[in-house]
Amino acid sequence: MSTTVDAHRLERNAVGLAPTLFQSITHMAPAAAVAFSIIVGVPYAGGSIPLAVLLALIACLFVAISIGQLARHLPSAGGLYTFSSRGLHPYVGFLVAWGFMLAEPLVAPLLYLIFGNELAANLTSHFGWPTWLWAPFAAGAGLIVWFLTYRGIRLSTRTGVALGTFEIVVFLALALTLVVAAGSNNTLSVFGPNTGNTKGWGSVFPGMIFAILAFIGFEASLPLAEEVKEPRKTIPRAVFLSALLIGLFYLFCYYAATVYFGPSKMADPKNGFVTLNGGDPWSGLAQAVWGPGLIIVILAVLNSAIANSNAGANAATRVGYSLARIGLLPRMLQQVHPRFRTPYVAVNVQAVGGIVLAIGLGLLAGGALPAFALLGTVATIVVVTIYILTNLSNLVFYLRERRGEFNLLSNGIVPIVGSLIFLPALIAAFGIDFAGLGIVALSPPSNLAPLIIGIWMVAGIALLIYFVARKPERIADTGRIFLDDADVARTR
Repeated sequence: MSTTVDAHRLERNAVGLAPTLFQSITHMAPAAAVAFSIIVGVPYAGGSIPLAVLLALIACLFVAISIGQLARHLPSAGGLYTFSSRGLHPYVGFLVAWGFMLAEPLVAPLLYLIFGNELAANLTSHFGWPTWLWAPFAAGAGLIVWFLTYRGIRLSTRTGVALGTFEIVVFLALALTLVVAAGSNNTLSVFGPNTGNTKGWGSVFPGMIFAILAFIGFEASLPLAEEVKEPRKTIPRAVFLSALLIGLFYLFCYYAATVYFGPSKMADPKNGFVTLNGGDPWSGLAQAVWGPGLIIVILAVLNSAIANSNAGANAATRVGYSLARIGLLPRMLQQVHPRFRTPYVAVNVQAVGGIVLAIGLGLLAGGALPAFALLGTVATIVVVTIYILTNLSNLVFYLRERRGEFNLLSNGIVPIVGSLIFLPALIAAFGIDFAGLGIVALSPPSNLAPLIIGIWMVAGIALLIYFVARKPERIADTGRIFLDDADVARTR
């Protein structure tokens, strides 16, 4: 094997199932998602927020099955864009990659904002420190993640296992305490569409948008396909288990919070769930039932933000690396560190860009939480669209290339039904009412998300036209699998 090849090759067989599983789990940021992502949907869904979480869980499990089916034959650091390229068309694969390069790099700055807000809000509440400290704290989170992702996939994923386990245990213990404290108020009515909201399904579907936001990342082990052991087995298992286990975790946490707080009060605009404890309701719940144990929950959220940022940066940099390798991004991004075997140029670009975006947008939007809501909505719309295309890729790939292996359930019914479950939430994200459900547009600044995505995709279409006219072979390479290639450093 040539040194040229080695210089552009990620470390093979570096991690097993557990670290790969936690790459997906920590990318979902279980504690931070419970504490901040899903609560944005509570003013819409109200006491039916557990139903919104359940629908998101079912939809994501169906996508996880589709991903598993495709990953058996298409293991690649390119992940979802490779699936769409091979399953649908290379042009679709390119646009998926372009959309992914908008959404995935947002994950780390999203969590820098949560880290900064959580730490600054509690220091302000308990010690009177200034609220603007969220900005330097967010930058500090970015520097920690920069170090972890630069130094190697082993350190990065092992850190994820430790951090992910801690946050899950803490929030499960808190949720169990809330269920016990709720006593006779425990009820299954929270799984009905009309509990504590004004529009029924018209309220549940907008709430589902932010439940899906909490799931983003269950597929984050995909870009590690060239670095894990037995990727054709390990990746499908990691993707499905992460969606199932963390989905059940979300469901239990929001069932517990809803029955404890009161389903009819969840969406109250003045005294509802999101107003509790100055906009940090889970810390408020922890203080109510654990007293000084509140500090453990705060640490779990901070820990979750770091773990999720770390996993998101890993995924984004691997996709950036894979696109540079085939010439769709600057070639410099494919450079691999000679010692740590990481795509260090991509890591540096992601780190600097993430810190600047988090702080700059936070200042423009008037704080960390408004900036988080906008970035989260952008990421959700893009990723839900990609999930639907992944489902369709599962169907078409097996019909076209693996007809002998086609299974009616896993390659037919699952992708079709899974896509149909996502559609109402996607339509609601654009503020479009349908079937007389009474869906209203998202509140500012989240309502700017469709415009931002539209501008980004128009630019992507223009770039696609350029490559089709000048270098069509690079578009074709979006469907290429490098795992077994001897020459991954091919240049043109």
